[in-house]
Amino acid sequence: MPPFQLDFQLPIRFGLKYNAAAGTDSAEEKEERPIIIHRAILGSVERFTAILIEHLAGKWPLWLSPRQVAIVPVGADQFAYGAEVQAVMRNEGYHCDLDNSSKTLQKKIRDNQLAQYNYILVVGKEEVENKTVNVRTRDNQVHGAKSIPQMLEELQKAIKNFE
Repeated sequence: MPPFQLDFQLPIRFGLKYNAAAGTDSAEEKEERPIIIHRAILGSVERFTAILIEHLAGKWPLWLSPRQVAIVPVGADQFAYGAEVQAVMRNEGYHCDLDNSSKTLQKKIRDNQLAQYNYILVVGKEEVENKTVNVRTRDNQVHGAKSIPQMLEELQKAIKNFE
């Protein structure tokens, strides 16, 4: 059930008044200011969330994002390494998904950008050998290969700076 609210300010802003009898025995009328009682379809938390979604256009900062990191293996051979990276990220407290679908690499990257993941970590044969990840952001900027500790440091820095 939506919450009901008492509004004391709108009657003042709209200059609302009504004439009320001064008492039951008196025929004198006295001007009174009404109180508006209305139903709030959305509560304050919902309104705030709606405004935030509209303002950010779904591009949540990393510290607030429900989709922080996506790991995109190039092929089935890299699924195991992708799962290792995912486990490390999750152990550090980040929301991390592994895209082990059979789509092409370009399609996986594009889908994860459209899903508004803050970071997209591509893992291929070279990354498996070097124990690195190839970092992209949702705005299609390629940041290059980074080791897992370097990536974790970047994530921590982004959260610390409210990015």
